[in-house]
Amino acid sequence: MKKHLTTAAKAQLSAFIGGMVDYGVMILLTELGLFHYSFSIVVSGFIGAIVNFTINRHWTFEASAESKSKQIPRFAVMVLGSVLLKSIGTTVVTEFYGMDYKISRLLVDAVVSVGFNFMLQRFWVFRIKKNA
Repeated sequence: MKKHLTTAAKAQLSAFIGGMVDYGVMILLTELGLFHYSFSIVVSGFIGAIVNFTINRHWTFEASAESKSKQIPRFAVMVLGSVLLKSIGTTVVTEFYGMDYKISRLLVDAVVSVGFNFMLQRFWVFRIKKNA
């Protein structure tokens, strides 16, 4: 039980670090007028994902080198789903409730991070075999 709680805590810290990179890049791209916030989320999401993958692979889940060839495609699928959920979710919340996109993004991220990203990373991307 303690190991699962430690893993969950590490995953949340990793998500926070990757999320801060993601969030900062999104604001930068949007406020500089380079992209609409919904597209900035897509671009920044992939940048934050690289940070998150690196931390999770080496620190959170302590994945083996042999498993990298399976993890990268799985992680890419998870990131694509996550980025789409965040972009669409943020747009819907922003437009429907008239919120600032920065606030909507934080709300949507909280739900996607725990309900989608962590679950897929723990049980699919970085899954640890019981006999290993």
